[in-house]
Amino acid sequence: MHIVILSRQEALYSTRALSAAARERGHEVRVLDTLQFDIRVSRRNPELLYQGEPVGSVDAVIPRIGASITYFGLAVVRQFEMMGVYCLNESQAIARSRDKLRCLQLLSRHDIGLPPTVYTRQAEHVPDCIEQVEGPPVVVKLLQGTQGIGVVLAESTMAASSVIEAFHGLEQNILIQKFIKEANGSDIRALVVGRKVVAAMRRQAVAGEFRSNIHRGGTAKKVRLPAESRHTALAAARCLGLTVAGVDLIESDEGPMVMEVNSSPGLEGIQKTTDVDVAAAIIEHIERAVRLHPDPEKGEKQAS
Repeated sequence: MHIVILSRQEALYSTRALSAAARERGHEVRVLDTLQFDIRVSRRNPELLYQGEPVGSVDAVIPRIGASITYFGLAVVRQFEMMGVYCLNESQAIARSRDKLRCLQLLSRHDIGLPPTVYTRQAEHVPDCIEQVEGPPVVVKLLQGTQGIGVVLAESTMAASSVIEAFHGLEQNILIQKFIKEANGSDIRALVVGRKVVAAMRRQAVAGEFRSNIHRGGTAKKVRLPAESRHTALAAARCLGLTVAGVDLIESDEGPMVMEVNSSPGLEGIQKTTDVDVAAAIIEHIERAVRLHPDPEKGEKQAS
């Protein structure tokens, strides 16, 4: 197969791991910078140019799109879709996961555990919103934050009001979320590929910190998920339409709750923690999917 990995940096661990796994299985791999594409739209002839030249033969695309280039990245993925190329995660699914509020709204329609959350733009509503999520304390989150950035624990109503006022002053949208005290600064990252959780790790925040992200100094260890947590992770990915997802779960007195669903999960932490070759599992899934993916030129199933 001819596989394209959309990534700004070829040297990133996840990009290198996916490239190596694909090459080991005999595939041709190109890592292409998402921002170097030109999109040509014309009647019945969608085209993509890379650095001014036709992109050439592509059987499958692995989107690794950073949050800062979501709009253009999604446009590139959509164009590959228009050209009939199999995309590991589809553009609409990525868009759903990138908007934290939309993600929670979609998950709330299903029987999936979620921390009580409120979205507001009115400063005078903040005290009532805090009561609605059983605070204080409460967690205040930027809708566009990543890796724990833009996530604040507000211990009092006054503190929450100050944080929210500051974010709104910067024209940022925020969520007010219940603080799950019994989690004790711990969460679980479940890596979903297709219809399986292929790896899972428990992350623990450092002393004095409630965010468990490894980027923020948290530690991690391999964990075997209970059936309920596995079901919740799979249901969350399926609800958003994601084939590959990093689902962050928090354990509460009411059962597992989904904190976030990441459409471009980093592979370094979970592969090194669990010794599971997640990259190989992703390539194996692509092989199966492309065999079943319709070829728009031939009107039949492609062979890998």
